[in-house]
Amino acid sequence: MATEYWMSGPVENIPALLQPVAHALLQANREVNTMMQGFPEEKLWEAPQGVASPGFHLQHMSGVIDRLFTYARAALLSQEQYDQLAEEGKPVATSTALLQRFDEQVKKALLQLSQTDPNTLTDFRGVGRKQLPSTVMGLLFHAAEHTMRHTGQLLVTVNVLK
Repeated sequence: MATEYWMSGPVENIPALLQPVAHALLQANREVNTMMQGFPEEKLWEAPQGVASPGFHLQHMSGVIDRLFTYARAALLSQEQYDQLAEEGKPVATSTALLQRFDEQVKKALLQLSQTDPNTLTDFRGVGRKQLPSTVMGLLFHAAEHTMRHTGQLLVTVNVLK
């Protein structure tokens, strides 16, 4: 078994206070890609016992990272992001396309982490149309922990469907 990212030392170019976010995203990325190897395409959108399908989890993890990191930059969501949110759970992509999008979101997130000034971590960030209160740090950490939550859910669902 490979060493978990958090035990592998610092991720290059990531500020010390954001290492846990980088470690969690890299761990999720590795685990998701490993568990989806050889997964039958015809089961991608199955929802056993009414739980979310593997396809949903892949869409949602990418979307959560994209949306929360957008808010952390103090930006608003684009129409494309709203459209992607509306597609979550709909069988609109293959597992290959979903994994590629997830991989790309993790890469973008790591780049953003490397450019995040640690002095801004407690700065206010509004979330959504209602501008609910959060901080840069709150959004980045929530993106990482929410991604790990869905990684675990995906693992169970994939194993049930196999």
